[in-house]
Amino acid sequence: MHGARRIIIGTSGSPGSLQALRYAAGVARDSDATLIPVLAWLPPGGDFADRSHPSGFLRQVWRDAAWLRLWTALDMAWGGIAPAGRPAEPRVLRGEPGEVLVAAACEPGDLLVVGAGRRGAVRHLVSSRVSRYCLAHAGGPVVAVPPPDLEHAVGHGLRAWAFRHRGEPLSRPA
Repeated sequence: MHGARRIIIGTSGSPGSLQALRYAAGVARDSDATLIPVLAWLPPGGDFADRSHPSGFLRQVWRDAAWLRLWTALDMAWGGIAPAGRPAEPRVLRGEPGEVLVAAACEPGDLLVVGAGRRGAVRHLVSSRVSRYCLAHAGGPVVAVPPPDLEHAVGHGLRAWAFRHRGEPLSRPA
């Protein structure tokens, strides 16, 4: 890991991605690497809906919302845009998360860091799609960081749902 020049981190604001951001900051300190947190976004309804009813205004609103989610995640993980003394180049890119992250980690010396999703056999099959895609398709090293113990301790039910969906709207605007 000490040969990494750039560390690309999949960022969504989920507990797993916050854990990945913290892990990447530690690796960056040890290897003097640049941190590149990446948040991938798609329009609500996907690209098909956007192509069938294009709106430059809505695209800008969605892009701005993605930047806000990225800034919020960085603040939660690092207390700001970058951890103390580390260079960071945050990016918001449009596309499927796995494809965007693999494409971003394309240079020699890149390390891709992603959250590994929630624990448990059934949850693993459903929720770790992005990390599995990155592990299968990346051309360089990938680190899948397990979720924080706090998420596992929260357990199931309403409290667990509230923890995983904090700050997310219950419905999307039409």
